[in-house]
Amino acid sequence: MKIGKIIIIISIIVSIGVVISFMVNMNTYSNFAEAKKHSEKEQQIIGTLNKSKPVKYDTIAAKVYFTFFMRDEQGTEMKVMFNDLKPQDFEKLQQVVVTGSVKENAFYATKMLLKCPSKYNSNKIPEKYKDTEYKSH
Repeated sequence: MKIGKIIIIISIIVSIGVVISFMVNMNTYSNFAEAKKHSEKEQQIIGTLNKSKPVKYDTIAAKVYFTFFMRDEQGTEMKVMFNDLKPQDFEKLQQVVVTGSVKENAFYATKMLLKCPSKYNSNKIPEKYKDTEYKSH
């Protein structure tokens, strides 16, 4: 076999591998019902804070959990636990995106992205400053 054909075959195999890895790692938004069904898999859920329920800190086994109640886009509500402190102005946010999984009837978030309202005109704010992401320790 000629070296040119071998290089082409290897390039095709590498390209297929790259495409498959992107498809596997592609995160789409889910909801709490799907997260309950697939509790072994990490899910990304977008929703809103239920402001009528308390936002609090819990200490469980020497860990601090920031807890709140969130409604997904289908209206299903679930308690969310995040292993970190409460972000500043959390109660003012418009949307929250949590990444994690369901355990014991609560959603344990490993990552949280806040979409807060701005007091400035959004057309004047650079895109990189509009959202804030927090990661659990």
